[in-house]
Amino acid sequence: MFTENESVRLILGLKVRTLRQQKNLSYHQLADATGLSLSYLHDIETGKKYPKADKILALSKAFGVEYDYLVSLRSSKKLQPIIDLISSDFLNAVPWEHFGLSPAILLEMFSNTPDKVTAFISTLLKISRSYQMSKESFYNAALRSYQDLYDNYFEDLENTVKECRLLFKGKDQLPVSLDWIENILREQYGITLNRKRMTSIEDLQKIRSFYSKKLRILFINKKLSPAQEKFILGRELAFQFLQLEERPYESMIQKSNSFDELLNNFKASYFAVALLVPEEELVDDLKKLINLRTWDEKAWVQTILKYDATPEMFMQRLTNIFPKHFGIESLFFLRMSGDIPKDKFEMTKEIHLSQVHTPYANELQEHYCRRWVSINIMKEASALEEKRKFKFPIIRAQISQYWQTHNRYFCISVAKPRAKENEPFVSVTVGILMDHKLMQRFQFLNDPGIIVRTVNTTCERCSIPDCEVRAVPPTVLMKEEQLKRTETALKLLDN
Repeated sequence: MFTENESVRLILGLKVRTLRQQKNLSYHQLADATGLSLSYLHDIETGKKYPKADKILALSKAFGVEYDYLVSLRSSKKLQPIIDLISSDFLNAVPWEHFGLSPAILLEMFSNTPDKVTAFISTLLKISRSYQMSKESFYNAALRSYQDLYDNYFEDLENTVKECRLLFKGKDQLPVSLDWIENILREQYGITLNRKRMTSIEDLQKIRSFYSKKLRILFINKKLSPAQEKFILGRELAFQFLQLEERPYESMIQKSNSFDELLNNFKASYFAVALLVPEEELVDDLKKLINLRTWDEKAWVQTILKYDATPEMFMQRLTNIFPKHFGIESLFFLRMSGDIPKDKFEMTKEIHLSQVHTPYANELQEHYCRRWVSINIMKEASALEEKRKFKFPIIRAQISQYWQTHNRYFCISVAKPRAKENEPFVSVTVGILMDHKLMQRFQFLNDPGIIVRTVNTTCERCSIPDCEVRAVPPTVLMKEEQLKRTETALKLLDN
């Protein structure tokens, strides 16, 4: 993130570099004209130094511009979009340093930007303002890109988890016990737990936990399941063990103050899940599952229950393990929630590795395809709940063939019983692009018992004829068809 001082230095450096190039002045010529050293001029242009008033005056005289022009935020029409970008929240929302970009590198990029790219930057700014994109949106998008960059597998965190289990004598413990983590927090870090206080405060009913650094108390909502509580404790252990200072103190970040805070929260969450679902053990279990000749739902459910982790933790763990240990990199993870009576569904979390896979979240409030296993498993969960036959997670598999494409995904989806009747149903899904490598790896993919369905993204963009579960007409396609008819009719006027 850039400070205000860094932004001011970058803007002055950009103006000086641009004016020097426009005047066809070398560093030596500008040094002679201003009396400034070559190294000092270079530091100004790269945003490392901000000169005093007398030196800025010397620069303005050498360039033949006003002093105020150099120190203000105004510039030429071609340069103004870049200056607007540097001084905007848009630039500060992107964690450049985590992608190896320093202010000097950015300045080099900006100052060499052709006119068309400058116009593109201006367009991005206008879009960000028009759609009111927040810093949180950029932070989350950057985090997803960061995960993709490393195939969502972080060896340093995996090794740290192993060190932690070894150090605190939990190497062979499976499933990990709640008492074991609680004892570590109390004995090693002086942190005590309070499971009553949060429940008595009405406005905190939806918050799962809060850590008071001042009191060294971890407040926990007593309505959590044991698996959820273990994750909360494991996450707090991660913050302490990894010594992550810039962090959120509540379980779900209400507002991200920086990318580092969001990244550290991700690291702590990764640590917690890796603690509960150890790498080597899961790799062995997955090898057994994918070598089965037929799809076995019971075997998958038993594996989830073995770790006493939530289905979401287990499924997210697959996105760490599959790329690293099985060479499966083209996959996605989705969490969806659904209001079954209203037939309303929302994608609340997504991870895409290697590419932006279908399906993905959209901001257009469109209706997701009702043929997705993610949606149908929630409907099935609702029916089981009504019959009072829903005590354990259910898992379903589907091969999804995307309409009018060659893309096929093997999708595994899990849903679990709701804690309260007024809560939405939730499903978590891992989808893997089906290619020759996957067909060789997963022995059960030829099982005729696996459902194969033609699917699409949203009803509004779907041309599947006579779809039995369509939620709304294909309005986007209808508008496109009307536009084509209009274009055809206009051509008739030329004949």
